[in-house]
Amino acid sequence: MTESPKNNIPPNPNSQEVTIPSIPIEFVSEEEMALIEAAYAATRSSLSSSSISSSVCPPSRFQSKTRSIQSIILFSKRGLNGSSELDIEDSGNLKSTLKRSRVAQPFLQRFRRKRGLSVTDITATEWCEKQMEFVLLVGNRKINKAMKAGQARHVKLEEEVVNKVKVCVQSVEDTWAIKFINFITGANQLLFEGLTRELPLIGFVEGVCLVGVIDEIRMPEKGSDRKPILVDTKTRVRDSLPSEPQRRNGRLQLMCYKNLWDTLVADSFPSRQFFNLFSLDPNYILSENIREKTANSGFPAKTLDDIVGYYRNTCRMLPPAHNQLLLRYELQKDQSVLGEDQFGYDPDWLRKQIQGSLEFWLGEREASYTPEEERWKCRHCQFASVCPGNLNPNSPPRGSTSSDSSSPSS
Repeated sequence: MTESPKNNIPPNPNSQEVTIPSIPIEFVSEEEMALIEAAYAATRSSLSSSSISSSVCPPSRFQSKTRSIQSIILFSKRGLNGSSELDIEDSGNLKSTLKRSRVAQPFLQRFRRKRGLSVTDITATEWCEKQMEFVLLVGNRKINKAMKAGQARHVKLEEEVVNKVKVCVQSVEDTWAIKFINFITGANQLLFEGLTRELPLIGFVEGVCLVGVIDEIRMPEKGSDRKPILVDTKTRVRDSLPSEPQRRNGRLQLMCYKNLWDTLVADSFPSRQFFNLFSLDPNYILSENIREKTANSGFPAKTLDDIVGYYRNTCRMLPPAHNQLLLRYELQKDQSVLGEDQFGYDPDWLRKQIQGSLEFWLGEREASYTPEEERWKCRHCQFASVCPGNLNPNSPPRGSTSSDSSSPSS
């Protein structure tokens, strides 16, 4: 990455002239790094051909000779949020639990109050609302070998343009600041190099805070239509393209990203609403470690409000995303491309999908079952034996080693 011109850094009237390094660094908290290392360890046994290593430096200094870019990791996307998993047999009186949930707080308030709703939450709800309800009340999906392989592949793709570096965080304000910082430098990589991966987004859709991580963003090299192209890569165990419900779910995911991206570049991030929602202090003095990193990256910031200001200014520099979105399907064993699904953005369809999902998350109605013509999903669901919507509850779930049918995406 070449040195960024000073006029391309988000302006700050109180900032002093600094030397902008040509190689920005990704920030990862100690907790996040521990989860990453745990994921690496889990994949080694099933991925003998994959060599994955992390680049870690002490919080007090940068890596000096590695090509890297800041980027946040939202573990809700990869299933690495550290929450415990419960076997369905250990769930106790599940019917009683489900009945109590109908009169309790909405799921959004109960389970996403501190981090916001993720794009993955939207797509998981579209896949099967009842499964999502079980996940929230009983425990996360069990991660099988194919899912671990998919996670490892995404980590490897990210490492082609990103090296992770530890940074110490001392508060929730520090944690949010890192996410904004990672977006700022990831966006600059897109503008100057034409490519970035694992770019975090934080915004509001339909009045609800929505977060997500885009697999890949490409900037066209030629032509007058210089709009970023959003790309998502799915891995497959079998050398076949996914079913239509899975492809539909992948399209929903990318459309959510475009909607969120376009909303942000239109400068509609409500800072005050964000601070109030998560009870954050905008004037909180960021940790010395973070202040040092931002100064060396070319946008010195002292408070969380400073960082959010840079975030909004960076969004203003970006054009809306391209209306054509791209889903890529790879074979896990050799990363060969099975096919690509290029499709157009459909704002009306997306709005209906998001509003329907929010009805579930806001407690406006009970969880619905997957349509009858898609009940084949039940054969691969770990909650099938106790789900009232499953017509064959005594049939054991299939797909213990394959993620091709047991989940909407991987």
